[in-house]
Amino acid sequence: MGAIVAIVGRPNVGKSTFFNRLIQRREAIVDAVSGVTRDRHYGKSDWNGKEFSLIDTGGYVIGSEDIFEQEIDKQVELAIDEADAIIFMVDVESGVTGMDEDVANLLRKVDKPVFLAVNKVDNAQREADAVEFYALGLGEYFTISSINGSGSGELLDALVEVLPETEEIEDELPRFAVVGRPNAGKSSFINALIGEDRYIVTDIAGTTRDSIDTKYNRFGFEFNLVDTAGIRRKAKVREDLEFYSVMRSVRAIEHCDVCILMLDATRGFDGQVQNIFWLAQRNNKGIVILVNKWDKVDKETNSVRDYTKAIKKQLEPFVDVPVLFISVLNKQRIYKAIETAVEVYQNRSKRIPTRKLNDIMLPIIENRPPPSTKGKYVKIKFCTQLPTPYPQFAFFCNLPQYVRDPYKRFLENQIRENFDFTGVPITVFMRKK
Repeated sequence: MGAIVAIVGRPNVGKSTFFNRLIQRREAIVDAVSGVTRDRHYGKSDWNGKEFSLIDTGGYVIGSEDIFEQEIDKQVELAIDEADAIIFMVDVESGVTGMDEDVANLLRKVDKPVFLAVNKVDNAQREADAVEFYALGLGEYFTISSINGSGSGELLDALVEVLPETEEIEDELPRFAVVGRPNAGKSSFINALIGEDRYIVTDIAGTTRDSIDTKYNRFGFEFNLVDTAGIRRKAKVREDLEFYSVMRSVRAIEHCDVCILMLDATRGFDGQVQNIFWLAQRNNKGIVILVNKWDKVDKETNSVRDYTKAIKKQLEPFVDVPVLFISVLNKQRIYKAIETAVEVYQNRSKRIPTRKLNDIMLPIIENRPPPSTKGKYVKIKFCTQLPTPYPQFAFFCNLPQYVRDPYKRFLENQIRENFDFTGVPITVFMRKK
């Protein structure tokens, strides 16, 4: 579980370039998942062995200057609420602008570490020009060039110094986070389960402000239910909603074991829900998809089978995910939903004895060995499950570099067919024997 760092600043100062630079270095390696579209605002990065999540608050608003002013304030406020540290980016070419001053005023009141990054400094003259940013009253600044990366090392050194140490808390109750876009029925779902109106539910989207934990015991199984802040939607501003939804979901997802992803049947599995899904998948969390308000859907055109198929089409290649159709209003299948989440949790913590794994997988591999590349034959001799909190498998062979993604997917599918890992992302590694 890493800390969260937000990059704020007005448009066109180079936030996204810097953001891409930080996650690319890593994303390319870590997320070699084919066919996953990256949402552009959230990524993981690490520096000096410290891992953190990076949120880019860039380019969210299309609209007039004054809408922009309010908007940027909202982004900065959200970043102040959610992040552990903030990088405030300004641009040496345009010098200190009124909008920079507004942001600086908000940031000066915060007792979180703020790093002032003066971008586009790529020569001595500009280095000298950067001095005027002392006027923002944020103390020392870092001069960087996000295009060529100069100066970013010093900034990152200082940044990871202040990030909180992440402790893994042992022996905590399993955490199930209920995530999804506003008005999908997350709070009503939790109310229906607990049987008390602990959350005030109204029909206005986004009435939940923060994520709240509820201890819950059912089927002799105890866990924490986390209601993520019903990602709030700001009326009247045509903004890119993704940012709020992702930012609010990040923490809940990173700190849970199973994500219960709720969607409104009448709206479908849209882009924002998919973003939350991939966020959970990239963090290797268990996932259960609940299609709520199924009672409101015209059944003629939409059978459960067709609807499920349409959702799974969007999930490829990770389609081994339970999809349940519920109606919170009529209390239909809501306990089944929790039961399924418990099963997914158990799948995620499942350990397969090495001998059993080899007895089953080696004959399968013998029947369908990896295709030969450049006349070289890959021989897989042995496999084992790694001792990690979620399922990862290592296959030992003579030429790991020749094993391509399709074959790794084949291995993953065989593991899924023989051992139940429904709802849980699996990682397959090839290692040199």
